[in-house]
This record gives sequence, structure tokens and C-alpha cells, in this order.
Amino acid sequence: MHRLLRDSLMFLLTAGLVACGPPKKSVFPPTVSVQQLKLLPDGEWQLSVRIQNNSYGEMDFTSLDGQLQIADLVPVRLHGTFELDIPALTGDVTTLTILPTAPMSKALQAVSAKGSAGSLGYRVSGSANAKPEQEKQARDFDFSGNDSLSPTPGIPNTYR
Repeated sequence: MHRLLRDSLMFLLTAGLVACGPPKKSVFPPTVSVQQLKLLPDGEWQLSVRIQNNSYGEMDFTSLDGQLQIADLVPVRLHGTFELDIPALTGDVTTLTILPTAPMSKALQAVSAKGSAGSLGYRVSGSANAKPEQEKQARDFDFSGNDSLSPTPGIPNTYR
């Protein structure tokens, strides 16, 4: 009787452990922000865009598609393709180039005239395409965020 009870208990424990399988890592949408904006000589803006992986597993990011809105002005398209393998709970940066509207450029010039005391609010929104570590297919993750940019002291035409 004692042996039957012990064998039954071992069988139940083994079956319970097998049923668990590998632990699933939680997947959350990324955070996207502008780390740096640099004015290029031809009028375009070079954006260093930071993608923060908020998931508990690595994610392979391949593209962003969304919009950048400066102050309350009409937004412009924010798009780029790249290959970034971002570990869990860390971030990485990619570079995107955009052509701003004339009102966006004027707003940035007005902030530049104020020096380091000036700032300009922005909003990014859209979707990032990524493949989570434990999934077979990539999928889109929505993102939305806002912050502000200020002239970088000692570095002309650069905002952070």
C-alpha cells in the first residue's frame, strides 16, 4: 500500500511538471521616443529613434510605421525598416530621415532662438513590427508617446 501511494504521488508530480512546459515570457508593446533630432543641410531631419522593449523576452524589430507630430501642427509620416534584436527590458536606437513641413521647421527655429530654455513638444504614434522570442511570426505592436525636444548646448542644429 505504501509503495502504491509513493508511485502514484511520483506519477502525479511528473505529469504536473511535464504539463507546465517551458514558461511563457510576457510580451508588451514597445515605447518609442525621439532621442535626438538633427537638422541636415538639405532641410531634412535626421531622427535617432529609441525603441524600448518592455517585454520579458527578446524581440526582433524590423520596421516602424507611424507619424510624428510637432506641437499641434500637421503630422508627417514616420517610417523605416531595419533589423534590431533588442533584449528583454532594454532599448536600442535606429536612425530615420524625414522631410518636415514648413511650419514644423519654423517651430523648431523659434525654439532654437530661445537657446537651452526653449522646448518643443512632440508626439509619436503608430506601430512597430517585431517577432517576440517565443513566437513563430512577427506582429505589429501599437505605440504612442509624447515628450519634448530642446536645443543641445554646444552642438548646433541638434535637439534632444
